[in-house]
Amino acid sequence: MLPRCLHRHVKNGITLTRYYSNVPQPEPAQVLVDESVKTSPLDHPDFFQVHNLFTVKDLFEAGVHYGHKEGSLNEYMLPYIYGSRQGHLIFDLDITAEHLRKALNFAAHIAYRGGIICFFNRNALNAHLVEKTAQECGEYAHTRFWRGGIFTNANHQFGAVTRLPDLCIFMNTQNNILNQHTAVRDSAKMLIPTIGIVDSNCSPNLITYPVPGNDDTPRAIEMYCKLFKEAIKRGKDARMKFLQENN
Repeated sequence: MLPRCLHRHVKNGITLTRYYSNVPQPEPAQVLVDESVKTSPLDHPDFFQVHNLFTVKDLFEAGVHYGHKEGSLNEYMLPYIYGSRQGHLIFDLDITAEHLRKALNFAAHIAYRGGIICFFNRNALNAHLVEKTAQECGEYAHTRFWRGGIFTNANHQFGAVTRLPDLCIFMNTQNNILNQHTAVRDSAKMLIPTIGIVDSNCSPNLITYPVPGNDDTPRAIEMYCKLFKEAIKRGKDARMKFLQENN
């Protein structure tokens, strides 16, 4: 269900819309006692209880609400914008929180099922942090230039049948200010689900689980990394527990 518009106004030649989310907030965490739910996590809306990993206040303190300048707004990001302040766009953190929880839940499910997860980042300032996060998760990261065809022509490039990632997490979805990360397009071509932090100048169209928010500052990236690491850890811990109980 799409968020509903409160009001719309034009400032400095750009149309800004203030929205609020009409999607119900997740219920408080409940103790899982139903055995069918334990063995079928897909039947539970928040099996790994990722909704309690953060609050909207945490997002605000990490600066997730800061977007780019008004003139750089991508029209597809308009529904996620709360307004602007001193010429800079501001994200609606209620909407961001909703999308981020869905993304964390999906990442936990991929980890629970033993999937391969690859983190992507093209900002040199945050490259080490993203690589460290992937290493701590026991997963993979790519923070350098992405050569097109690695996914779409993997068997030929590597000379053998190659298993592709089951999930790609993009800490930013742009190669630079103007061009989208090539792996976003390649993932879409190969039907690999993606999670992406999409700033106000980015396009969310090819991202499976777009998370509107700041994709530049180390403080925001550090929070994303912390959240995804914990979600993946919960998924892997639940998988290990399930395997131990059934062996």
